[in-house]
Amino acid sequence: MVYYLIAIVIIILDQWTKWLVDKNMELRESIPIIDGVLHLTSHRNAGAAFGMMQGQMWLFFIATIIVVAVVIYLIQFKTNNSKWFGTLLGLVLGGAIGNFIDRMFRGEVVDFIDVYIFTYNFPIFNVADMALVTGVIMWVIHAFKEEKKAKEVKS
Repeated sequence: MVYYLIAIVIIILDQWTKWLVDKNMELRESIPIIDGVLHLTSHRNAGAAFGMMQGQMWLFFIATIIVVAVVIYLIQFKTNNSKWFGTLLGLVLGGAIGNFIDRMFRGEVVDFIDVYIFTYNFPIFNVADMALVTGVIMWVIHAFKEEKKAKEVKS
């Protein structure tokens, strides 16, 4: 299915970019792309989003296995020809597996996209994180649309 292909593309792009950063940059090295706005910064994260729960690998392994199982189930049985829902599931699946690979083989996640919003330095992230966040935002939009449809049917 095309949704698994989306996940595979995310995983490949994520792992390739992380490999490039790991092989070509020193830890904490920062290369400005757009000075003061976007930098490539070699960073490692042994926790979850925004560095929370550092070192809780067992929890991340269990959570990722559950998420992957649920997403595969949803892709197989619940997409109902909804390209939007299938695409968001592919993004979530690819992002979850991309960071899982890092945790499994590196013991930490390689992050490198460093964004500054005015004076705020946003937490450093990676391709898998972008896919996960995009997928979750799409999922929230999907849920609102489904709720609206359900209310219209009741009326």
